[in-house]
Amino acid sequence: MKYLIASDLHGSEFYTGQLLKAFTREQADRLIFLGDILYHGPRNDLPQGYNPKAVIAMLNPMADRILCVRGNCEAEVDQMVLDFPVLADYALMEVNSHLLFLTHGHIFNEEHPPKLMPGDILLHGHTHIPVCHTFGAENQFLLMNPGSVSIPKAGSDHSYMTLEGTTFTWKRLEDGHELQVHTV
Repeated sequence: MKYLIASDLHGSEFYTGQLLKAFTREQADRLIFLGDILYHGPRNDLPQGYNPKAVIAMLNPMADRILCVRGNCEAEVDQMVLDFPVLADYALMEVNSHLLFLTHGHIFNEEHPPKLMPGDILLHGHTHIPVCHTFGAENQFLLMNPGSVSIPKAGSDHSYMTLEGTTFTWKRLEDGHELQVHTV
């Protein structure tokens, strides 16, 4: 199974369109969102093509293929308009005997990690900066962040990740150019 992993859409119809093109180009089976789907929040400028209602219309037809966790910009009213669950603070997956802890990053993050076992992977968005590094007292955990689809920060590209088998690949949104690869 191939997953496309994305975060921080922030209501951009333009970048949602780009992401759905990438989903098709990647021939992904499922789309994992790490939160902040519809709203830009008070700390961000409006992204290009800001139109939350259009984003709803673009994503709802894919509801059976979407796994989503709540970002700091999600609200209960979002669940009233989206046909897939968006209010869980985290989700768990297993990849090659490693626990993958999926969250947005505003509650659980490198400074405030969930209870993890050595070899577990914390996967979150929120910072809008792609990341892949170890952390913890003995570097026993792995942190990954796909960056932001619509509002990248720190000079990073508009980006997403794929997970196929045991390989995570960070890619540029516009053209799918590989930026980094990590196998677990």
